[in-house]
Amino acid sequence: MSGTSEEDDLAAAWGASLESEAAAPDPFDDAPGEAVPAADAARVLNQAEIDSLLGFDSGPAGDNGESGIERIISAGLIAYERLPMLEIVFDRLVRLMSTTLRNFTSDNVEISLDAMTSLRFGDYLNSIPLPAMLAVFKAEQWDNHGLVVVDSSLIYSVVDVLLGGRRGTAAMRIEGRPYTTIERTLVERLITVVMGDLRNAFEPLCPVDFRFDRLEVNPRFAAISRLSNAAVLARLRVDMEDRGGRIEILLPYATLEPVRELLLQQFMGERFGRDSIWETHLAEELRQTDVALDVVLDEQAMLLSQVLRLKVGDRIILASPPGSPVQLRCGDVALFEGQLGRRENKLAVRIDSGREPPTQAMAMGHAA
Repeated sequence: MSGTSEEDDLAAAWGASLESEAAAPDPFDDAPGEAVPAADAARVLNQAEIDSLLGFDSGPAGDNGESGIERIISAGLIAYERLPMLEIVFDRLVRLMSTTLRNFTSDNVEISLDAMTSLRFGDYLNSIPLPAMLAVFKAEQWDNHGLVVVDSSLIYSVVDVLLGGRRGTAAMRIEGRPYTTIERTLVERLITVVMGDLRNAFEPLCPVDFRFDRLEVNPRFAAISRLSNAAVLARLRVDMEDRGGRIEILLPYATLEPVRELLLQQFMGERFGRDSIWETHLAEELRQTDVALDVVLDEQAMLLSQVLRLKVGDRIILASPPGSPVQLRCGDVALFEGQLGRRENKLAVRIDSGREPPTQAMAMGHAA
């Protein structure tokens, strides 16, 4: 009995110590004196809660019922087609604008191409720093539109230069008011000059006329394409000593579609795909090439059995009489007609007339 009572006393003391430890405050707990439930202490976040914390929606609610094609279309990062010739057109535009803007402003103007990127039209409209002027122009031969954006710093700089502002002083900017009629007229003249240079830059590639359509200050009214359509953006920096700004030219891919094949080709030199040195060298080498000419006296059609029976000593009677004209051929192409003769114990042919190439003869026959 004594052993049983000792075991009961030990069990009671052990239970009392456990209760005191559970009631003791946790030094690392924010709310001392409150016991943490065992179920909450052992709780682990599942994958959905982890994705929610990290910003990923992996469940059905995050899919929104979009298919794989819709996700690709709505993606922001898309690799657009590279147009090598378009880069050369804008390089030519920079050189042309350096001269025309120098004459337009009667000041030292430096033009540089900062960047040339591809982006969505809607993303660009949302990124335009306001206030700015947006000029909508139309490419007549391509039957589509483009956009020229002039930022506020360049607007005030051009107005200051054209109205006789002193050099070495920054243009005065007055924020919080709409652009005046004088400012809009001067900027419209600047945009007309830029579009003329852009036409001259495209001229070696293809003739196109850019016609000024309208001038807007709100990007919403300059929507020339769908917001999801791709476009090419060229950012130009204009520096006039202590004054200057940016001009941005936006051409949607739909506008460039009529000349897409021309813009995809590579280039060599300044003449857009032509190298005069190589052409001259190739022409000289072709003139020195040896060409074998065959003199055809007569042509006959024979059976294969007759050809197989031919042996040494057999004679083939020519159908053409002596003195009849013969043909001079290069391969299968007839070049000349002449008379067969002899000179210094050698056979010779005197050329009497030339033969038209087959392609030209066929073209004349179809025209007739």
